Amino acid sequence: MIDAPVKRGKRRAVFLDRDGTINVEREYLHKIEDFEFIPGSPEAIRALKIAGFLVIVVSNQSGIARGYFDEQAVKTLHRHIQDKLSWHGTSIDAFYFCPHHPTKGVGDQKAVCNCRKGEPGMLLQAAKEHDIDLANSFMVGDKLADVEAGVRAGCQSILVLTGYGRSVSSRPEFTDVIKCPDLYQAAQLIIATITG
Repeated sequence: MIDAPVKRGKRRAVFLDRDGTINVEREYLHKIEDFEFIPGSPEAIRALKIAGFLVIVVSNQSGIARGYFDEQAVKTLHRHIQDKLSWHGTSIDAFYFCPHHPTKGVGDQKAVCNCRKGEPGMLLQAAKEHDIDLANSFMVGDKLADVEAGVRAGCQSILVLTGYGRSVSSRPEFTDVIKCPDLYQAAQLIIATITG
């Protein structure tokens, strides 16, 4: 994982949390049959890509550390998401996930790391690998960890009110955070910043 600041890249990206942002929140989601898009999410992803953004998923998956499922289950679910998105004429450019938890789990997965959001490690790694300009990129998610990861990476963070977003949005730490009802509305706001 990356510890040093990443030099400014050339491409804009929108980093997306997965569960509660793209798809309906299901605790420790790993089964294809339990996956369901939040309405408007595929259209949001397609619109962002048409506008020229990379769309990159960054997801904490501590269910791996806890032994609920393995990394292969996550990768299989991500292939399913890509298949579903292809029906809408779009796709995710890259998936990153953190398999760690600082206090739960066993072996190497029970670890303090810099990839678990709210640390920025996954965003920094993606920026290096995809030549991303973090200062002109966005992080969208439904939890404080998503907002914090975006801020620490140097992105503009947006809280969506799907998933856990509505229940946490009134907390003091979200006072100055941009909020949108869902990913579709967040995408429209993001696109407006480059077309407006």
